[in-house]
Amino acid sequence: MTTPDSRTNLLDLDREGLRAFFAGLGEKPFRGDQVMKWIYHRGAADFDSMSDLGKALRTRLAEVAEIKPPQVGAEQISTDGTRKWRIDVRGGAVETVYIPEPTRGTLCVSSQIGCMLNCTFCSTATQGFQRNLSTAEIIGQVWLAAQALGHDAKTNRRITNVVLMGMGEPLLNFDNVVRAMSLMRDDLGFGLANKRVTL
Repeated sequence: MTTPDSRTNLLDLDREGLRAFFAGLGEKPFRGDQVMKWIYHRGAADFDSMSDLGKALRTRLAEVAEIKPPQVGAEQISTDGTRKWRIDVRGGAVETVYIPEPTRGTLCVSSQIGCMLNCTFCSTATQGFQRNLSTAEIIGQVWLAAQALGHDAKTNRRITNVVLMGMGEPLLNFDNVVRAMSLMRDDLGFGLANKRVTL
């Protein structure tokens, strides 16, 4: 029996990783594509809602996997529609900011808790460095923002661009950042064009 602490967070896996995960369960790899659509296109955070998966598979997934984004600790909304979220992660917190413009909506995400570069112009440098964010914690910022903006019926705002210019130096967390960027650009993920994701 798998304990909750040992479950695989599916937000840590890109398309290739999800296919391999399902193959490891003895399932057809396309199941990974189905689940990816549920997570990123429909915002599913539990397996019970995935109606095109059989009940036995949904039960098994609940035992061995989870969809666990980080938690929103606080939110601020400006009069111009800019939103800033404090995202609580293990060992600290990071910030994610959504900036609306007439023709686009840019999301600025973090890649580390703190930063080790000590750039004099950056307030993050004063916090010291704690750790790299996982892929789930990076893509989870986009997932949380998409959920929040998707429920804003008055503005119908959406994410058209992502910049990795929040807390941390993304190149020092290369593998996790690249995997998160893959999910941002994948058609089964957020489907952003390559030029709309900036490192």
